[in-house]
Amino acid sequence: MTSWSIEQLLPHAGRMVWLDRVVEWDADRVLCERTVRHGDLEVTADGLPSWAGIELMAQAIAAWNGCQVLSAGGEVRPGFLLGTRAYRADGDAFPVGSVLRIEAVRTFHDEDGMASFACRITSADAQAEARLTVFSPVDPTPFLDPRNTHLDPTGNAS
Repeated sequence: MTSWSIEQLLPHAGRMVWLDRVVEWDADRVLCERTVRHGDLEVTADGLPSWAGIELMAQAIAAWNGCQVLSAGGEVRPGFLLGTRAYRADGDAFPVGSVLRIEAVRTFHDEDGMASFACRITSADAQAEARLTVFSPVDPTPFLDPRNTHLDPTGNAS
């Protein structure tokens, strides 16, 4: 299993990278880690708010995609979080010092880049889970242009 730094896998930069590392990955699953630290983005005295679990899950999926693309010799590109279903967290925050393990398992994927993942965050102090729907087109450029409001999954005007 080839491994890359988290910065190589995500189309994010600087403080917007919320994961520390990929622990393991394969064709359908990724397991990432993040330690909640004082001074990190969105961390308060109570810790990382539980709503931030959605971003951690989305970044784990992006890291999975980065692993797939880089292992095939491609380049990491932006993707899109389309929706979250059944997000549940058992607390209001992930406490400072918690080591969070973020797992994303692919449950659906089509040739246009639409996918669904079952995601889970576990730590000694808290847990969260959800199903995320994402879109990773081969060429995300048309979808990043705000003038394009009616595009099909291939990036063509509908």
